[in-house]
Amino acid sequence: MLNSRNLLVRSLFPFLFATLACLLGPATAGAQGAVSAQPPIAYASVSELNGILAELQQTVQSMQSDLEKTRIERWKADSATKKQTLADVESIQRNLKSTLPETITQLNNSPEDLVTSFKLYRNLDALYGVFVSVAESAGAFGSKDEFQSLDNDLNGLKNARRAFGERMQRLAASKEEELTRLRAQVKTLTAAPPAPPRKIVVDDNEPPKKPAKKKVSKPKPPATPPDASPSTSPTK
Repeated sequence: MLNSRNLLVRSLFPFLFATLACLLGPATAGAQGAVSAQPPIAYASVSELNGILAELQQTVQSMQSDLEKTRIERWKADSATKKQTLADVESIQRNLKSTLPETITQLNNSPEDLVTSFKLYRNLDALYGVFVSVAESAGAFGSKDEFQSLDNDLNGLKNARRAFGERMQRLAASKEEELTRLRAQVKTLTAAPPAPPRKIVVDDNEPPKKPAKKKVSKPKPPATPPDASPSTSPTK
């Protein structure tokens, strides 16, 4: 019974370390890569992530198209404002073509990884901050159509960031509950100390047992026939 308990405790450790790696962040990300056993991902979680990423992809495509259509050089603004806005647009486009797709791919490979999830959320937050500046400049110096298009993209990016932040919050709460349950289970299984091994004492000085003597049956003497009495002939 104790051996089966010990085996169960050992089987829980890989999953426990995987969960710790997700919760503690980059400091334990390396340990997670060494874990072979991974918990199964719920279909509802994957479906939710796919829905958020699908809307984000549509927003990204719209952002790229609208930024290419924006004619910043025609704005009625000073050269410093135009130069700064052009630099912001270049930074956004570089992020949309390289950094963001790479992070999305990593998250698709590990949908509930909190480290990668936070990396994507932080990227979306940085994109939103820069895009706000571009949209506001378009509203002040660009055409009405340019501002309306960029403002729609900004709302789509804002919605994606909010949806992803809410997902991360739910994931963190779920991982925390799971980790608490595993800690309690491991503590319960390891509370009882194992029974000491049974000792078997072998006494080498014990004299060997004498073999039992076999009983030899004595042969029975042959039966002696009765003495034949001499026959007497009758006297005539």
